[in-house]
Order: sequence, then structure tokens, then C-alpha cells
Amino acid sequence: MSFKFEKLTVWQKALDLADKIDQLTKSFPREEIYVLTSQMKRAADSVVLNIAEGSTGQSNAEFCRFLRYALRSDIEVVACLYLTRRRKYINEERFLTLYHSCEEVLVMINALIKSLK
Repeated sequence: MSFKFEKLTVWQKALDLADKIDQLTKSFPREEIYVLTSQMKRAADSVVLNIAEGSTGQSNAEFCRFLRYALRSDIEVVACLYLTRRRKYINEERFLTLYHSCEEVLVMINALIKSLK
């Protein structure tokens, strides 16, 4: 691993979450492809991408700015999970599993932000 972000556990967890969201959206109805599917995948990918982009050796303040973007995107994934559950594209058990994954990433991002201040 040669990039700083690759060593971050939070980035690895976010990458796992993005993969889980990608798998989930493959089961969505076709009419959601340009709506919920796209939004949810972009939000999950944004968490991963913002952590990576922010870690590029800039100042801690700049890294924190990108981590806050990642945090917002993680929360967006949670909101999408609620829509997914409400539209009955996901059962309660899978909702809770993914919800807890989002929560874990959120806690880790917040801890990283705190450590950089």
C-alpha cells in the first residue's frame, strides 16, 4: 500500500460499505436505476472518495474538510436506506446491518476528525 488513505481503517470500512450498497442496489427495480440506485451508489462512493482525496498530504484542516464531506455522504446513505426500506426493497434485518455499517463509518470519521484537531 503506497497511498496514505489505503492504510486508514475508516477508508477500508467505507470501501466495504460501498461494495455492500452496490450489491444491494442490483436488486432494486429497474425504474429506480436513475433515481435511488444512482443516488445511493454515488453517496456511498463519495464517502470513500472524499476520505482518499482529503488524505493527500494537505493540512489537517483541509483533510477535516473532506472528512466532513464524507460524513455528510454517509448520512445520505442512511437516508437512502430509509427510502429503500419504506419502498420495501430491503428487509428489516438487511436495513439494520447496513445502518450499523454506516454508523460505524460515521463514528470512525468523527474520531479521525477529532484526532486531527
